[in-house]
Amino acid sequence: MINIKNSWLFVNFVTVILLVFQACENDIAKVNEITTNSNKKIPIESSKDAEFLYSDSAQIKMKLITAQIDRFAGEKSYFETPKGLQLFFYDNYPVIKSRLKADYGIGKDTINNIARMDVKRNVEVINEKGDKLNTEHLIWDAQKKRIYTNEFVKITTKDEVIWGNGLDADEDFSHYEIKNVTGQINIKDSIQ
Repeated sequence: MINIKNSWLFVNFVTVILLVFQACENDIAKVNEITTNSNKKIPIESSKDAEFLYSDSAQIKMKLITAQIDRFAGEKSYFETPKGLQLFFYDNYPVIKSRLKADYGIGKDTINNIARMDVKRNVEVINEKGDKLNTEHLIWDAQKKRIYTNEFVKITTKDEVIWGNGLDADEDFSHYEIKNVTGQINIKDSIQ
């Protein structure tokens, strides 16, 4: 005699197994797509809404604020700020000597500090005098305490606007040299 209760369980079990196997797929194109995408580097560490303070001899020298920072390990470890960043430079904390912001950054850091950073897209640096630098790519070499670029730059001061290609400056943007000046407007002369 067949137990109806057990036969219904068996039928349901077989139905579920058949549905599971029917859902499995071995489409080679999909398998290749998944394995190709898995070659993308995955961060070993990721932080959202992060704020880092960097110091030297117990004095805060810099603050980094970013919506996201990802760290990658390997032969050449690095970090990336894909959603933009702000850097604040200090002589005497909390007085800001200069600030830098950009839509993207990638850099290399040491145990205690950032060694070098490339910032891109809508880069803006403002020093304590109010001078403003705009460019699309800037390199900050923290070990040499320099910022530089070979890209187009625009510097706006209270007296003039200067355009050029290439710039070399102190990291706090207090002293700078434009490599190839392409234009200059004296603001006071153009107002009159």
